[in-house]
Amino acid sequence: MNKVLYKPLSWVIGALGGVLAGQAFKQVWKRVAGEEDAPGATDRDYTWQQVIIAAAVQGAIFAAVKAATERAGAIGYRKATGEWPGDD
Repeated sequence: MNKVLYKPLSWVIGALGGVLAGQAFKQVWKRVAGEEDAPGATDRDYTWQQVIIAAAVQGAIFAAVKAATERAGAIGYRKATGEWPGDD
């Protein structure tokens, strides 16, 4: 039963995590590069190195925020239900 209840909650948490990660990356990129937007893979005004570094930083931030939000959601679910999501 816990998986049925947790699944919709995990979708909301995932969406929230994506929004938070996007905002965090934008702020980090602004401070590090001094630019509003990070370079895209097809942006010809940037070098390979700049594009790859931007992608790596973005990926690391997204992974960290995703893990943090999923973990917080699992802990909140356990506190609310007494069950850990994923345990059968």
